[in-house]
Amino acid sequence: MSNELSIIEDMKKLGLSEYEVKAYLKLLEEYPANGYTLSKNSGVPRSRIYEVLESLKNKQMVFEQVEGKTTLYHPLDPRLLMNKLKSNFDNILNNVDEYTKKVYSEEENDNKLVVIKGRSKIIDFLKVLISSSEKRIAVSIWDEEIQDISPCLDEVINRGVILRGMYFGKNNPYKELVTHRRIERYLSEKKERYITIIIDGVHVVSGIVSRGEESQVTWTKDIGFIEMSEDYIAHDLMVNRYSEKLKDDEKVEYEEFSDRVRKEYYNFTDEEYNSFRNLSKDE
Repeated sequence: MSNELSIIEDMKKLGLSEYEVKAYLKLLEEYPANGYTLSKNSGVPRSRIYEVLESLKNKQMVFEQVEGKTTLYHPLDPRLLMNKLKSNFDNILNNVDEYTKKVYSEEENDNKLVVIKGRSKIIDFLKVLISSSEKRIAVSIWDEEIQDISPCLDEVINRGVILRGMYFGKNNPYKELVTHRRIERYLSEKKERYITIIIDGVHVVSGIVSRGEESQVTWTKDIGFIEMSEDYIAHDLMVNRYSEKLKDDEKVEYEEFSDRVRKEYYNFTDEEYNSFRNLSKDE
């Protein structure tokens, strides 16, 4: 998509029609201009150009100047337009924020479990939660997902938010995260990417994110679910940190013990158990 097409799409999100955007942008390039010239340059049909200009005038994005029998149009300075739009949206958001806080029954919804489906929707929702974080974010996350949310994480970390947790992958981008050991061994059992993210001890999002638009997570503010998720991440972190400190022979003994415990817990067959162990030998 070209820069111009991209800007047109962005400005349409501000509540402008495509014709309004095209007329305003062309007027920025060459002004003052009359309606006929602007129609010709912008691609806005002559039958619509004066209707479009009238709408832009009402929005104070365009001003007219009458010279004899000719009406010429001038655009609002882009810097003034940005200030105007920011002010308008700030007022709108403040009004919406004030009203919604009054009507939101927060206590009644704290224990609700909300299902979010579709990986793209999950990532978008995580970005909203992360951007609102004020204190601490705990994660259990794979490389594919952390790449998508890194810009938001970087922003909140830079303003003092603490990051902790587990990273599943080979190129850990955050010194605050512990890289999970034996990834191939892990995948030999699970075959899915799971995610758990806790925001400020208030929100937790947890579920499967490896199924594209069939991915599904649960979001809740339930304190029991949050504490359980915190314990899960903390336990995983402690096990991996402990394994890092072991000498080679101690680590082999520890991992063999860990495999036997998992075999007993999940009731793996000997064939499954040996397959898992073989996968882990190269790690």
